[in-house]
Amino acid sequence: MVFKAMKLKSVIMDEAAVRRSMTRITHEIIEKNSGTANIVLLGIRRRGIPLAAMLRDNIRRFENRELPVGSIDISLYRDDLTELADAPEKGDSDIPCDITGKTVILVDDVIYTGRTVRAAIEAVFHYGRPKSIQLAVLIDRGHRELPIRADYVGKNIPTSHTEVVSVMVNEYDGQTGVCLYQL
Repeated sequence: MVFKAMKLKSVIMDEAAVRRSMTRITHEIIEKNSGTANIVLLGIRRRGIPLAAMLRDNIRRFENRELPVGSIDISLYRDDLTELADAPEKGDSDIPCDITGKTVILVDDVIYTGRTVRAAIEAVFHYGRPKSIQLAVLIDRGHRELPIRADYVGKNIPTSHTEVVSVMVNEYDGQTGVCLYQL
């Protein structure tokens, strides 16, 4: 995203705060699922992928267990395809194993309207029938248009529709943190 035309309102989280939130989410995942057996982490493209990797690394450290981690591309499952482009670009999903009967945890940076998550759930069912699907997000900014909620939330940030939440991760942005911008 280009944020030059927007005004920085505040830095919501620095890298240390993001890591603390992801550590807490990791413990919540382990507790809710009574461990990590049969869990698959799928990062929603783009910034959900490095966040899913953070969860995997934390689980490896805390549980001494290696979880399968992949990515899910939602571009063909969006309900606003005609508004975005005549021919949407399809990215590749990377599903690391058979997800049938597994607990799939979708990982994303921000939940807003819920439409991205709806598309991700539809994409997951294209690859199999999981036992359950859970959602982990770093930021919940409210304004849901669909009845979807996250199971694990790093931070709730009440926002207006004229504000933009920007999650930065080292892999794409060269730094990690969360900023709030005003349009």
